[in-house]
Amino acid sequence: MNIAILSVSLNVHSTKRIVEEAQRAGHYVELIDHTKCSVKLGEGNPKIYMGEDDVTDEFDAIIPRIGAKVTRHGAAIVKQFEVNGVFSTARSLGITRARNKVRTLQIMARKGIPIPETVFSINPDNIEEQIKLLGGPPVIIKLQEGTHGLGVILAESKKSAKSIIDTFYKMDTSILIQKYIEEANGEDIRIIVVGSRVVASMKRKSDLDDFRSNVHRGAETEAINPTAKERYIALNATKYLGLGVAGVDLIRSKKGPLLIEVNASPGLKGVEGATGINVAAHIVKFVERNAFRRRK
Repeated sequence: MNIAILSVSLNVHSTKRIVEEAQRAGHYVELIDHTKCSVKLGEGNPKIYMGEDDVTDEFDAIIPRIGAKVTRHGAAIVKQFEVNGVFSTARSLGITRARNKVRTLQIMARKGIPIPETVFSINPDNIEEQIKLLGGPPVIIKLQEGTHGLGVILAESKKSAKSIIDTFYKMDTSILIQKYIEEANGEDIRIIVVGSRVVASMKRKSDLDDFRSNVHRGAETEAINPTAKERYIALNATKYLGLGVAGVDLIRSKKGPLLIEVNASPGLKGVEGATGINVAAHIVKFVERNAFRRRK
């Protein structure tokens, strides 16, 4: 099978791991830098170019690893592969939905998936009322399209919350505000879903100086066995967004697990290291099952 990994570099650990496992399984794998791809529409069939090379009909499947800064263009390239009948581990619509935290939470709320109390607005004139809707400080302030814990701020007082929120509004920056779940104690759960299965799960705990529990920010990790409710949330969140592979982030609260984010291009280093599970191989097997079925 010919597989394209849509990523900017082979030096990215997760990209390298998927390439290794795909080659080990006997597939031809090529890195396609989606930032250097162009699409030609109009006369004749649409064409996808990588630089000057026509790659329209070269691949049976693609595995998108789209970075946050180029989400729209990357998703458009994925969409064109989809239109051309190429299997993708993530639908273009799923990628754009997952990248925007508000859109993700709106879908989850509509589907009955439990989430933290959340407010989003662009009105700088009633910031105090917005904070009150969440029961007052402390509150979490997040960029709607942040990643790796960047753009996530804990405001512990009303004064600091108002100052931070007002600054973001004046910068025309899209944010959301969430109730701080104190009992989570700086911990969250990352569940990796591939197809219709939970293949790996870990708990991440922040260090003493940071409430964010991202591996990229030095969080400690350990393998866990998620509860039935946590598995249910992870599997359904992935399905509702239209993703074949996802990293679903949850926190444990007094009311039970709450979904905080879904990542369409989850990192593999932390979860494979914590669990000893070959997640990359699971992704390759998922491609094998579905791409061959599509070709038949």
